[in-house]
Amino acid sequence: MKVVEPEEWQAARKELLAREQELAAAHEAVRNARQQLPMVRVDKPYAYRGADGEVGLLDMFEGRRQLIVYHFMFDPSWDQGCKWCSYLVDNIGHLSHLHVRDTTLALVSRAPIEKILPFRERMGWTLPWYSSYGSDFNDDFRATLDKAEQGGASVFLRDGDTVFHTYSAFGESMDLVHTVDNYLDLTPLGRGDNMNWLRHHDRY
Repeated sequence: MKVVEPEEWQAARKELLAREQELAAAHEAVRNARQQLPMVRVDKPYAYRGADGEVGLLDMFEGRRQLIVYHFMFDPSWDQGCKWCSYLVDNIGHLSHLHVRDTTLALVSRAPIEKILPFRERMGWTLPWYSSYGSDFNDDFRATLDKAEQGGASVFLRDGDTVFHTYSAFGESMDLVHTVDNYLDLTPLGRGDNMNWLRHHDRY
């Protein structure tokens, strides 16, 4: 980066603003297309375990119309959850802002609930977290491929007691919810070329 006079900086900033506006328009077009995706009825009776016992997919809505499930990577053989997924959950804001929009957010992992709850307490999180241990949920929604897990999100819509799957995203498609990275994108040093620094937040 070079050092310039304010006038030259303002000209460069104006040029970048035009590109940011183009990007914002593209993002809006993608958002609109996402909301117009067709949906699939979910008929399989999935069973999960939460802090208060067994629940079904319909219960996870907590009475709201929309449900966002984050597929949190936590293999049954692991002693702690994935640091990448933990980084994402650390980016989640106050859930009341989703609840007022008739939307519930919950985590689902393959690990038994007996492993999930102590890790949730260690991380200081309070959002709902369910175990899909022993079910086909991860496989059916492609959060497990060839026995390997991947973090991602699946979105569901409820119409009465009928549930529909409307959207899923994995990998780079999840970048938009990494708010810390998006903040870093505003800085001259950016987010960096690698994530070798990443730890669970209580291990820095």
